[in-house]
Amino acid sequence: MPRKPRIAPGGLVYHVLNRAVARLPLFQKDGDYEAFERVLALALEEHPTRLLAYCIMPNHWHLVLWPRKDGELTAFLRWLTHTHTMRWHAHYHTSGTGHLYQGRFKSFPIAADDHFLNVVRYVERNALRANLVERAEDWRFGSLWRRLHPNAQPALAFDPWPVPQPAHWTRVVNQALSEAELKAIRQAVVRGSPFGPERWQKQIARRLGLQYTLRPRGRPKKAGNEAVLF
Repeated sequence: MPRKPRIAPGGLVYHVLNRAVARLPLFQKDGDYEAFERVLALALEEHPTRLLAYCIMPNHWHLVLWPRKDGELTAFLRWLTHTHTMRWHAHYHTSGTGHLYQGRFKSFPIAADDHFLNVVRYVERNALRANLVERAEDWRFGSLWRRLHPNAQPALAFDPWPVPQPAHWTRVVNQALSEAELKAIRQAVVRGSPFGPERWQKQIARRLGLQYTLRPRGRPKKAGNEAVLF
């Protein structure tokens, strides 16, 4: 069965994630991370979009993007993953051995309010949560470190956020999210469901044909002889 086309209209903010196939190591040394950042910088030149935050982890990466136009998100990510895959295989002399990524990227739209700030916190403290560093800003391969080292190479330009950045943002990122906040974000990651206030979620789900991502999983329960519909 052919895959459904991905609907990602411009004007919405998105969290995007992709992993290595079988969750194998994707970045094994500093040079691997730096090579991905170079491809990221080139992708922004080839298919411009607004980059708000990112974090590169050993077997996956997170991006927070704010495309201006319809189709912009998909074009950017297609070029990014294809170019990175080609360069990775060329570097490791593994061309023809199979896929590098597990599949198409995962994404979900984010409301431009406190939900956005929680997602960026989630992204920028990813390495801290994985115990790779003692402070979130110590992880070199993410936007939090980058904003504190604006002259780092390769140069990456970040766009203004859709909401004001809170004062003492680094301190905010180092504060752990609650279990409820983590659960809500992880559910959006897994299901691709809109992340925001309930009314906004339903509006965006209808607009993008994502109503199924808000429904409970599994077969509907039965009440007597009638199925309970969700």
